[in-house]
Formats: sequence, structure tokens, C-alpha cells
Amino acid sequence: MKEGIHPDYHFIEVKMTDGTLVTMRSTWGKEGDTMSLDIDPSVHPAWTGGSSRLMDAGGRVSKFKNKYAGLGF
Repeated sequence: MKEGIHPDYHFIEVKMTDGTLVTMRSTWGKEGDTMSLDIDPSVHPAWTGGSSRLMDAGGRVSKFKNKYAGLGF
């Protein structure tokens, strides 16, 4: 690697939504900083296999289901 062109890669603490702390390397922040996540792999449907229920924001899912109810969706 060329010297002086890459960002600083250091250890940070990542606080998951359930409060657990994970130490990992990142270019975010400074050495020893803590990043708090709003959503993480333990609660996001993309990583949980869809076991979490889909939240209907603004009734869009309900509107879709009502509109296409007879089509088998």
C-alpha cells in the first residue's frame, strides 16, 4: 500500500440495539470512539430471515394488499 493515501484504520466500539458492545476496526471516528446503531443485523429483517414483522409505515402495505387482494398477492 502507498503511504499517506489511506484513511486511519483503528479499533472502535459498536453498541448494538440490544446494548451489547462489539469491538471492530473501522475508519469511522477516532481510536476508542463508540458508534451507537439504530438498527443492526440482530433486528433487521434482511438478516433475520424475515422473522421480524414488517412495519406498515403510513398504511402503504395495507393499501397495496387491499388494491391487489383478488390477484393472489
